[in-house]
Amino acid sequence: MTVATEESNDLNKKEPSQNIEDDDDGEDDVAEVVDSGTGDAKKKKKKKKPKKKKATQSDPPRVGLSKLFPNNIYPEGELQPYKDDNVWRTTSEEKRYLEKLANEDLQTTYQNIRRAAEVHRQVRAHARKHIKPGMSMIDIVENIENGTRSLVEENGLESGVGFPTGVSINNCAAHYTPNAGDTTVLKEGDVLKVDFGVHVKGRILDSAFTLTFDHTYDKLIEAVKDATNTGVREAGIDVRLGELGGYIQETMEAYEVEVGGKVLPVKTIQNLSGHSIALYNIHGGKSVMQIKNDDLTKMEEGEYFAIETFGSTGRGRVVDSGECSHYAKIVDAPKIPLRLASAKSLLKSIDKNFGTLPFCRRYLDRAGETKYLLALNHLVQQGIVQDYPPLCDQFGSMTAQFEHTILLRPTVKEVVSRGDDY
Repeated sequence: MTVATEESNDLNKKEPSQNIEDDDDGEDDVAEVVDSGTGDAKKKKKKKKPKKKKATQSDPPRVGLSKLFPNNIYPEGELQPYKDDNVWRTTSEEKRYLEKLANEDLQTTYQNIRRAAEVHRQVRAHARKHIKPGMSMIDIVENIENGTRSLVEENGLESGVGFPTGVSINNCAAHYTPNAGDTTVLKEGDVLKVDFGVHVKGRILDSAFTLTFDHTYDKLIEAVKDATNTGVREAGIDVRLGELGGYIQETMEAYEVEVGGKVLPVKTIQNLSGHSIALYNIHGGKSVMQIKNDDLTKMEEGEYFAIETFGSTGRGRVVDSGECSHYAKIVDAPKIPLRLASAKSLLKSIDKNFGTLPFCRRYLDRAGETKYLLALNHLVQQGIVQDYPPLCDQFGSMTAQFEHTILLRPTVKEVVSRGDDY
């Protein structure tokens, strides 16, 4: 910025030279003007241009992350050192060097997962604060999904919702989201599991939490959260999945909950599990059971997993129950000639809008599909689409869930979905 100098009354004096530094502090700066004829210094103020205001998140969250993180660098999750035989990885100069020089695809993968994680943290912060008894399940899921779509800046299969928002209640542990016309309302005594995902270029972030509105089931929630954190802590490169399940079970089943004067053991839901995550594939092929078992499969460097645990005051097993809402095209689905024209048309719509990402009936409605149930059931019968009905323990029991996504980097374990809340 040019600063005008005062004229000299002495014709023999030279024009003064200027030395003005911009410290970019947003305030008026003092410019030192040196008169080359006398050597005297004079001070003048120059006006500073106002700094641009940083974008902030709205309430409810609807500001896309590109405005909040214009450099496209997203926060790392919680870093945990590896244990036992892999402690050396954390301090290995060779592994650090290799990770630093890792190919561009790997670094891009990290950023994609972290971007999805930051969307999840911001959306769930609002959800945890605003979900209250008396809200309809439709309102709850649409608020979460609208926030997800806005923050991740939904763009076809490039970025968007990772899978339908699960809002399973009470004895229902998983895979319930309302279909159109569902009038279910959240009640004061309900135990609500909120399970939603975000994806960026097919890299899916999967995380879940449980909400209650009285203190009856605090110990149930504590047990499940503790079990998830145990699974996260004990997971790592070369860890055997069967042993990991044992650590989770031991933690979970050390808890009891008192309900109506009766003490109930917290049971691990034995036929639910965590899982590895693959590109555009929420279940990547490896399962993290919640009970000790004989699975000798190892976790491997570069993989990432959803560590999710479910506890119950019931029998500790779930069965299919209720109207189905969740579906996904099978990754290696057979190419079968379809006789129904409506099924052919619906499959094209599924390929275009979801690929192999899970979807629900509300998402088909949103995509403009109508009268599709016959065609959808035909795709399920032909083994092209998998249906995922609600999974419920015995009536009258209560179930809870917590879940984190972890990334097994060469040098360190990154809990990408970790936040201040859980």
